[in-house]
Amino acid sequence: MANILPKDKQVAVNGGFADGNGIRQIERIAGFHRDTITRLGALIGQGCAALLITKMRGLTCQHVQFDEIWGFIGKKEKHVRPGDSPDYGDVWTFSAIDANTKVVPTFRVGRRDAVTANAFVEDVSSRLGNRVQISSDAHHACVEAVELSFGAGVDFAQIIKTYEVDDSSTTEWKYSPSKAVSVEKRPIAGNPDTRVASTSYVD
Repeated sequence: MANILPKDKQVAVNGGFADGNGIRQIERIAGFHRDTITRLGALIGQGCAALLITKMRGLTCQHVQFDEIWGFIGKKEKHVRPGDSPDYGDVWTFSAIDANTKVVPTFRVGRRDAVTANAFVEDVSSRLGNRVQISSDAHHACVEAVELSFGAGVDFAQIIKTYEVDDSSTTEWKYSPSKAVSVEKRPIAGNPDTRVASTSYVD
């Protein structure tokens, strides 16, 4: 069981997670069954969530960056079929990072929609103790979410990136990231300093 693993083994498994290893990779490296590793991962996550809830309050962040990263549960959205678990499909992790300290005030996992964006930005707002400048990508749901949670008490800019479209069908380009060909910094609310408006760290 995860809760009776020796402390050094728990640290090793946690290190595997921190290094970006998957459960099966950790299983091979550490020599523990994947169910044990999964249970330990859940316990670690609960501990991190408790720490986030209690400690990340009254923060004095100055420049906060927002972004979302895609993933999936069970299977990708295009492969979900009737009868599959309602939890299956695409999932997005919304995260915030303070550009100066690299503190991550909070995150939110859900769909890439207004419901998740609103809950995420409201959570960020509840953790800050001062006026802040926010930078986000062009995700339209963030505009309404920031207005709902911060009102006029925020400086907000979006970073609009245009990417090169590669029509090549060659295998070596299939999984390569698109090249950004232009970047526009667009003030949305308040008086954001476009010189520091960026999503580089959260990206």
